[in-house]
Amino acid sequence: MPITLNDIFDNSGILANSLPGYERRASQISMACAVLNTIDADEPDFQTTAQMLVAEAETGIGKTLAYLVPAALCDHKVVVSTATLNLQEQILKKDIPFIRKHIKPDIKAVCVKGRQNYACLYRCQQVLSSPQALLFETGQEIEQIHAWLGKTQTGDRAELPWLPDDSPLWNQLSTSTDKCLGTNCPENASCFITQLRKRAASAQLLIVNHHLFFSDLAIRRFGHAEVLPRYQSVIFDEAHHLDNVATNFFGTTFSHYQLIDLVKDIEALAHEHLKNKNQRLITTQTARALAAQAAEFSLIIPRIKGRYPLPELIETTAEWHQEIESLAQAITSLCAQMETLAMGSELWDTPRRRCQELQESLTRTTSDLDHDYVYWAERRDKTVSLSAAPIDVAPALQKYLYSQVESIVFTSATLTAGGSFSYMFNRLGLPGDTKTMVLPTPFDYARRTRLYIPETGFPEPNNPAYTAAFHQHTSDILAASQGRALLLFTSFNAMRQMHDYLSPRLTHPLLMQGDAPKASLLDTFQEQTDSVLLAVASFWEGVNVPGESLSCVIIDKLPFEVPSDPVIMARINRIKEEDGNPFYDFQIPRAILALRQGLGRLMRSATDRGLLAIMDIRLYSKGYGRLFLKSLPQSPVIRTVGEAAHFFSEKA
Repeated sequence: MPITLNDIFDNSGILANSLPGYERRASQISMACAVLNTIDADEPDFQTTAQMLVAEAETGIGKTLAYLVPAALCDHKVVVSTATLNLQEQILKKDIPFIRKHIKPDIKAVCVKGRQNYACLYRCQQVLSSPQALLFETGQEIEQIHAWLGKTQTGDRAELPWLPDDSPLWNQLSTSTDKCLGTNCPENASCFITQLRKRAASAQLLIVNHHLFFSDLAIRRFGHAEVLPRYQSVIFDEAHHLDNVATNFFGTTFSHYQLIDLVKDIEALAHEHLKNKNQRLITTQTARALAAQAAEFSLIIPRIKGRYPLPELIETTAEWHQEIESLAQAITSLCAQMETLAMGSELWDTPRRRCQELQESLTRTTSDLDHDYVYWAERRDKTVSLSAAPIDVAPALQKYLYSQVESIVFTSATLTAGGSFSYMFNRLGLPGDTKTMVLPTPFDYARRTRLYIPETGFPEPNNPAYTAAFHQHTSDILAASQGRALLLFTSFNAMRQMHDYLSPRLTHPLLMQGDAPKASLLDTFQEQTDSVLLAVASFWEGVNVPGESLSCVIIDKLPFEVPSDPVIMARINRIKEEDGNPFYDFQIPRAILALRQGLGRLMRSATDRGLLAIMDIRLYSKGYGRLFLKSLPQSPVIRTVGEAAHFFSEKA
């Protein structure tokens, strides 16, 4: 008889007999049944869009097994897409081995990562045998890479824990899609990517991240070679990220870095492979002419780092059209030269394709601006770029995803704002009859936590007196909690100001994002149980520190995004055009989801205990504060530092 969900999740089932301390959770079983009914349903002949399920499953539900087990039990290929590496690692190293051992021994699961996570054998051979290899710190790295290449089955850099994240050596040993020689590569038969695709084709479960999934989806739009094999179902965990990720990959970017990278590669190929002196001279001169024009182009982008709306930039830059036309002509000249060389050798097919793609990207970002797209220029530390992205990703998702697969599951701990899925449905273009479920956390927030919000009279964030009050109250809370706190900020500036304030006053170890790699900081934070960690951005989610080390989460203010960002501004304007209210329909829901993620760092297990603090009186002084409060955990609210100190003095 086929195994059933009851056989697995019941009190006397497989999980109970295999996991110490397992307790049957009705919410976990409800989710598993709903997932199985969605991905294993018979597809009606008239169905034009995927069967869908949206499941908000808060921490403690056991949602990963609630979707992985049904995915293993169904009989077709399922993609599981996550946002964070931590979750991917958990699935691959913990959950899949458990399912293989206890539930489905023959399950085939493959993790597919972006191409630059894998060594390129052709580039390895070139780099490791060249005198340039001697430029790296010592010969030890080279020897270790040589030894690893002789035994690795995957070529995955994750097998090299000693290799720094920003290793210049790895950049030389891996490749990107636009540089891959494809079937023309002499190492194609033994290529790690080729072998990965074969394993993926025969696997039932594919574990990917959102960036790879949508990169593949974007490639499919243009009929190019796909990264992933065909699949019938998709399960998106951490699905609250999908809007942002889809925006990036359904858009187009043209960058100065891409141009310079192409020029360098063409010059290297010319010096190595063009024996005809005249051909070599013409090729290098044409490439250098493009590099010079790219440098001119970069000068018309404002010098201060940031994003700038393109229509305004075009209007205020007198030389804009001339510079773009000159740049386009320089790319066209290099394209023509690559066409000539490609007729004589397949070696030039890849740089020819890269030239054409850059030409297309420049056209898409600067010509005939589309009302449904937002356009901007951006200056970063080492490059400038032009970008275009859809204001609304729903039409692209409906065309390229929902109509192409049989079923989709969206899940996360944070999908509702103010108790409603409306924001997510609107942004992702989900059908109104899509099944939804909300599965509250089993953790006892009412007894094990408190929510601190400053009392009436505390300055609002735009008040000049706010910073001093915020610093003093935070210092008092940290004294009561004896450190053991994660402080989350909405800006780097606010984080640095707090660091400067606490440094001479705090008696506990003080850690700050940027002082060390994220993983190293979190390890130190967990080991030094009285430490205080200051962070922004990525630390608002994906941080999992159960136990005493994280007994307090302090958030500086409600995490509204900067409305001057071109993408945010375009979406606000579009909602206004459609007679909507962008503050309530867009900005508040996004801030609520971010706030819920940040607060979710506290309770990571049923035995955790601690204080949540939001240092923003607008939760009570503004009408919209009720929407935030309605979305927060069921923690008793306290308004004074004395109450916080009393809570910490109580025994659990």
